[in-house]
Amino acid sequence: MRDLKKVHRTASHELTVLRDVSLTLDEGDTMAIIGPSGSGKTTLLGLCAGLDDATSGSVILDGQAMESLSQDARAALRNRLVGFVFQSFQLIPTLTAIENVLVPLELRGERGREKEAEALLKEVGLGDRLDHYPLQLSGGEQQRVALARAFIHRPKILFADEPTGNLDAETSAPIVEMLFRLNRDAGTALVLVTHDPALAVKARRVVKMSGGTVVGEEENGERECPQLRI
Repeated sequence: MRDLKKVHRTASHELTVLRDVSLTLDEGDTMAIIGPSGSGKTTLLGLCAGLDDATSGSVILDGQAMESLSQDARAALRNRLVGFVFQSFQLIPTLTAIENVLVPLELRGERGREKEAEALLKEVGLGDRLDHYPLQLSGGEQQRVALARAFIHRPKILFADEPTGNLDAETSAPIVEMLFRLNRDAGTALVLVTHDPALAVKARRVVKMSGGTVVGEEENGERECPQLRI
């Protein structure tokens, strides 16, 4: 991210949501973005993932400048490199757990990887819920499905927007452990937005935002060497 700026304009008003944001994340590293509501965290996440366009500045993902790509090319890059975990789970209600996990592969035209999806669901403790629909699952179970879906295509980077925001403290703890364990095992870079200090300190870097800009950064120990799964 280089000198990112995002401005929302109307006929009578101009609101600067982000200004002069520059950050770099190395392969396999982890970063938490914290700050009060309205500080620009989720907007920044959307720009990094190519879901929105910056007013000025640049986002470079795996050597590709997002602003130089067409919408189709940007979507293809996201589908190849990026995983998402959302606060609201974003599961498809008419699909079973295993079918939801397979969605990113279906979008890439890949078939025949049901065994991988099943293995991931077992890894997050849902081996007996493969054929359950989202409404048959608790909030914590739905987020576990979302985690499996996020990692099924082995993304280079995962964006997580308040991944425990809709969960109570007891349910959140195992979700957090799974998120960072899957991240370590896959060697995936992780960027997460959170209001939860206990979640933020698990990331190696904590970036603090206020008023649409970065106002501080802390590091939590040495970066772990990822153990890549073959």
